[in-house]
Amino acid sequence: MLIDSYDRVVDYLRVSVTERCNFRCQYCMPEKPFSWVPKENLLTFEELFEFMKVAIDEGVKKIRITGGEPLLREDLDKFIKMIYDYEPSIDLAMTTNAFLLKGTAQRLKDAGLKRINVSIDTLIPKIAQEIAGKDVLKNVLEGVDEALRVGLKVKVNMVPMNNMNANEIIDVLEYCKARGMSIRFIEYMENKFAKADISGLKSDELLKILSEKYSFSDDGFDGTSPSHYYTMDDGYRFGIIEPYADDFCKQCNRIRLTAEGNLIPCLYFDEAMSIAESIKKGDIKGAAAVLKEVVRTKPEKNRWGGDDAEVSSRAFYETGG
Repeated sequence: MLIDSYDRVVDYLRVSVTERCNFRCQYCMPEKPFSWVPKENLLTFEELFEFMKVAIDEGVKKIRITGGEPLLREDLDKFIKMIYDYEPSIDLAMTTNAFLLKGTAQRLKDAGLKRINVSIDTLIPKIAQEIAGKDVLKNVLEGVDEALRVGLKVKVNMVPMNNMNANEIIDVLEYCKARGMSIRFIEYMENKFAKADISGLKSDELLKILSEKYSFSDDGFDGTSPSHYYTMDDGYRFGIIEPYADDFCKQCNRIRLTAEGNLIPCLYFDEAMSIAESIKKGDIKGAAAVLKEVVRTKPEKNRWGGDDAEVSSRAFYETGG
């Protein structure tokens, strides 16, 4: 079992298989040119899997595949199957923009993937193009439909932004509700790679908009989930992720691995230790030692909130958010 210095059990590993992305979302990396880390700098799926085994053996129970956009990496389903075959009880999930999902959902499900998270920030094609930097909405919605058809559970994330998609909060919720998908509204996380003039909505603003149409109860946090949950009168449940809230990190149980082998203890921070050298040498004990040290030094909280709030220099496209 992995326990940090604040007595939090760390049993959730987010694995970025690529920093590449086919979108240029305004809140992530709108200005990043299409230049990438050389392929030879990335860990192979076999090398990543060697570390997955270490993490699982040390107590990790949930693995989420992220990017960039993970579906841009060839043979992703084979990597998922490696993990599933090693430990079928692992909660295997993936975060994707869904643009390529229509043609891959069945293979991913067959390989052992159980759930996906998809960003749907708008249901208006023109706005989607403005947010993502290209015409994406048709492919995204078709990908979501295909995922549901093959039996994957789908959770939707939405980042509400003023003067962009704030007037669609109820529409996106209703879209999810009609399809049996849960939704989480995510407060915009300030970072130096995002477009400078973004203005996100805070949780109190979101709740005010939603309360104009719905009645709901406050359920608080659910286990180690970062979402603050609310249940509507008809039983439908939605969440709000509040990275600026003082209690956001209180139950954090996750660490992140980049495609180059950097193990990161917190979404906000740049600090990392590499497992690449150990894994490439077959030094499993060395990789396990790095894992334990990263967990031990995991910070108590991020620096988005409070009087000393900062703008993160974290490149979310390297860690999948």
